[in-house]
Amino acid sequence: MLQRLFFLVRKELQALLNNKQGRLLLIMPVILQTALFPYAATLEVRNSSLALYDEDQSAHSRELIQRLTQAAAFTHIVSVQGMPALQQALDTQQALVAVHIPADFARQILTRRAPQVQVLVDGRRSNSGQIASGYIGQIIMQYQEDLWGAPPGALQVRQLYNPNLEFKWHILPSLVAIITTIGCLIVTALSVAREREEGTFDQLLVSPLTPLYIMIGKAVPGMMVAFVQGSFIALAAYFLYGVPFTGSLPMLAVGLLAYGLSLAGVGLFISSLCANQQQAFLGVFCFMVPAAIVSGYVSPIENMPLFFQALAWVNPLTYFILILKGIFLKGFGLAECWPYLWPLLLFALCNLSAALYLFRRHIA
Repeated sequence: MLQRLFFLVRKELQALLNNKQGRLLLIMPVILQTALFPYAATLEVRNSSLALYDEDQSAHSRELIQRLTQAAAFTHIVSVQGMPALQQALDTQQALVAVHIPADFARQILTRRAPQVQVLVDGRRSNSGQIASGYIGQIIMQYQEDLWGAPPGALQVRQLYNPNLEFKWHILPSLVAIITTIGCLIVTALSVAREREEGTFDQLLVSPLTPLYIMIGKAVPGMMVAFVQGSFIALAAYFLYGVPFTGSLPMLAVGLLAYGLSLAGVGLFISSLCANQQQAFLGVFCFMVPAAIVSGYVSPIENMPLFFQALAWVNPLTYFILILKGIFLKGFGLAECWPYLWPLLLFALCNLSAALYLFRRHIA
C-alpha cells in the first residue's frame, strides 16, 4: 500500500512539473514577490514633499527648517509665503505635509516654552501623512532636547527585536506565510478538481487505494511545495535582505510542515466541493484574501471589531505569522511556539477530516 501511495504522490508531482506552465506557476510568483514585496509593501515614508511657511524668519526657525530638510522622509521642499499658499500646496497635492512656524517661534524658545508649530496633513493620504507627521514631531522634540536638554522623567523608548524599525524585518517573515499559503492551496485545491475535469477521479476512487490514502497522496505534494517555497523565502530573507534568524532551524521546519498540513486540509476541502479547476481557483481566492486581511499582517488584530478578531483566531495564517516572527526575531523554540503550533495541528485534523468525509461520500 505504501508503494501505491508513493506512486500516487509521484503522479501528482509529475502533473505539476511536467509542463512549463505548471513549473512557472510554482516558481515565478515566489521569485517576483520575494523581489518586490520588501520594497513595495512598506509603510515607511521616504522621498515625500514638505511645504514650509516660516513666519518667524529667525535663526531658531531656520535651524528647525534645516533639520526638517535633512530628513530622509522629505526630499522635495516647497517654500511658501502665507497660509493661502500653504493650503494650496496641500490642495494640489504638491506636498504631503505642511508645516507653519508661527511669528513668535523664537520668543517661545527664548522663554523656554514648548514651541507651538502647526502641522497640516493631507487627509486623502492619511496613513502616509500620519507617519510623516510623526517624523516631524520627533524632529521638533529632538531640537527642543538639544536646546534645553531632556526634561526630568523623559520617556526613553527602546525598540525590542527590531531596534532600527527595519520594515523588511516585518515584511519578510510574514511573506514566508503568505506565499506558502498561495502555493500550497493552489496545488491541493486544483488536484481533485483536475481529476474530475479529466475524468480520472472516479477511477481513482475505485482503485485499491482507500479514500484516506488518496487524500494523503493529494496532501503530500502540497506540503512539499509549501516547504520548498517557504524555505526559499526564509533563505532569501536571511542571506539577501539581512533579516536576523535568532530561533531554531528545526522549529522552522516543523512550523512549515504543520502549516502545510493545515493548508492541505483547506485545499482538499475546497477541491472536494468544486466540480472544475475554475471553481477551485475561485474558492482559493475567496479563502486567501480574507485570511490575509484578518491575520494581523495588514493591521493589528486588536484594532479589528470583535467579530473579525474571532475570525482571526480561527485562521491558520494568524498563528503561522506569529510563529515565523517569533522564530526570526525573538529566538522562539518549541516551548514558545507550542501555543501557536497546536492550533495549526487542530485545524489540520478538522479540515482533513472534513475533506475525508467528502471523499467517502463520493464513493457512497
